[in-house]
Amino acid sequence: MENLILGLLAETSIHPGAGRSLGVIDLPVSREVPTGYPVIVGSSLKGSLRDALEQQLGDKDHPSVRAVFGRQEHAGDVLVSDARLLLLPVRSLAQASRWVTCPQVIERYARDLRRAGRTPLPAIPTVAKGSALAYGQQDLFLEERLFNVVGQPDQSLVEMVNRLITAEEVRQRLSQRLVVLSDDDFAWFCQFGLPVQARNKLVDGKKSENLWYEETLPPDTVMYALLLSGAPESLSAVENLVAENRYLQVGGNATVGQGWFAVTADRGGDQ
Repeated sequence: MENLILGLLAETSIHPGAGRSLGVIDLPVSREVPTGYPVIVGSSLKGSLRDALEQQLGDKDHPSVRAVFGRQEHAGDVLVSDARLLLLPVRSLAQASRWVTCPQVIERYARDLRRAGRTPLPAIPTVAKGSALAYGQQDLFLEERLFNVVGQPDQSLVEMVNRLITAEEVRQRLSQRLVVLSDDDFAWFCQFGLPVQARNKLVDGKKSENLWYEETLPPDTVMYALLLSGAPESLSAVENLVAENRYLQVGGNATVGQGWFAVTADRGGDQ
């Protein structure tokens, strides 16, 4: 089967909703149950791609739309994976922000690259809890937490992540702001370090009828997804869609400007 790796760089806040919660945050982001990492489920990403293709072709019932993404009685040609988190922006004391990741996330990315037949694969580091691989000073503050810098990220990781990003200025910042934390430390930021926004519904322009708290992924979050298909022409339709549009709206709150990704498409051969 041929494949396509979609790179997703958040240009705005992203809200891949998980429905209502009984906790402090009324509308949390969708997360993987075992790890707590934010995720965009494949069905949501597939729906966004389908909507974009429908708009491009100007017809919801166009034969290409039905072939690529299917219809009620027939599955489509393209299989869409979940969009997995790769880099999470975190506030830093020395710089405006740093991109953080961890060995488990890098290992997943390497396994997906191997499955898609890509080489070379990024090296998977080892990082102790409370330590970090980063560029710059020995002491690194992320949010209110202090980390001891014990080395630098492997350049192969920077190169493989850059494949997912089209903006040259972002690539240049990444080469100096990438941080690798331990799995546990990264999971803490995924659980407690995401932005939470208070939103309100007003009646007559001044009376509050409904106040709620909503969690989002911040701009500059980097995610990726793997698309597979035995029909090269259907995969080409998605590739052409990305080439012509370069932006994709995913998740909730589209009417308030959220959910926009800058998208790249890296085409692979038969597997």
